[in-house]
Amino acid sequence: MTVKETLNDGLKRGYEIKITAAELDAKVLEKLKEAQPEVEMKGFRKGKVPMAMMKKQFGPKVLGEAMQESVDGAMNTHLETSGDRPAMQPEMKMANDEWKEGDDVVVNVSYEALPVVPEIDFSKIKLEKLVVKADDESVQEALTSLAETAKNFDDRKKGSKAKDGDQVIFDFLGKVDGEPFEGGAAEGHALELGSGQFIPGFEEGLIGVKAGEDKNVEVTFPADYNAEHLAGKVAVFECKILNVKEPKTSEIDDEMAKQFGAEDLAGLKGQITSKLEEEYAGAARAVTKRALLDELDKMVLFELPPSLVEAEAGQIAHQLWHEDNPEVEGHDHPEIETTEEHTKLADRRVKLGLLLAEIGQKAEIQVSDAEFTQAVMNQARQYGDQARQFFEFVQKNPQMQQQIRAPLFEDKVVDHIVEAAAMKEKEVSKDDLQKAVEALEEE
Repeated sequence: MTVKETLNDGLKRGYEIKITAAELDAKVLEKLKEAQPEVEMKGFRKGKVPMAMMKKQFGPKVLGEAMQESVDGAMNTHLETSGDRPAMQPEMKMANDEWKEGDDVVVNVSYEALPVVPEIDFSKIKLEKLVVKADDESVQEALTSLAETAKNFDDRKKGSKAKDGDQVIFDFLGKVDGEPFEGGAAEGHALELGSGQFIPGFEEGLIGVKAGEDKNVEVTFPADYNAEHLAGKVAVFECKILNVKEPKTSEIDDEMAKQFGAEDLAGLKGQITSKLEEEYAGAARAVTKRALLDELDKMVLFELPPSLVEAEAGQIAHQLWHEDNPEVEGHDHPEIETTEEHTKLADRRVKLGLLLAEIGQKAEIQVSDAEFTQAVMNQARQYGDQARQFFEFVQKNPQMQQQIRAPLFEDKVVDHIVEAAAMKEKEVSKDDLQKAVEALEEE
């Protein structure tokens, strides 16, 4: 078996792998001998099938396996010896399309090698960390917002009509075609009008009711309602109004604080302060990360595999096209051309991706199973009742797993670099931080 270089131009590599017919035949024979003790064939005891019959019966299949294993083995040995890391799956092609048994096997292999990434002295990277303290005004705004969500309801004056936002206490019995249906009745139910708890049209039908009044509300169940026997059906709800209450915003005091799990108002303020500063820190980290990536982009220069840049530019163009054409959900659309801007952005992404991967590998940075699982759970929560299905989908989809792991790995590498960089803290206002974040979104 021989491996001969045919191309070495920049990152482009080409090789000819030659396996002689004798080498291939020897490998086939070796594989057949390994299998012989377990082979059974009519007329012969287990393990006693003649080699000639085995070769006739299994030879073609074993020949294909031997050929593939020989080529793969030669390729792996070459990569280990050369130190090359293909940017994408190497392209392999038989040199002789009319190959037949007894001929030498000649395979042409081509790929683009990943470049050598230069070392970086992280201590020479100068970064700024924006620090924002939670001021009294921000804390008070948060308290006011919480008070609105923690509202109570007081009885309206006798005879008052229910308004949007009021709470109505009522008994109801739902009927379809004059017959009650399962789950369509309750007593003493409290409903905030406008909350969207009931099917469309129901809450609007209670606007204007008074305590002690009987009211029939007619609605139509949505066509996609989760109960098939009710989907698309017209229903009449017989309602007996027990009470009508108006919303009352909670007082910002110790009692309100207890509703949110704090011992008192001072404790709630402390929780809010911590939460706000945590949010500010997250936003500031995004600003620092962008500044770091900009610095790395300027500091490092190396040749990029054209195939990676081309693939990334295509993905960028495709994504942006779908953002501009949200009505097109599938991929049945005209071919999307990449522009110079797409390629420029792809250059940056590929360069930084290779650089961060190299840094992470050398620093032996890994995403733990616990970190990965937590990230999956965080995403699963967005799917509500379908969270379990999403979790199972991720477990069965390696590509999806990689999509989740990649940003986790990148963030850990960024943190690793930031720890060694020259960092200077700068206290700024909330507005200044907001402007810095908005600037990121504009780029």
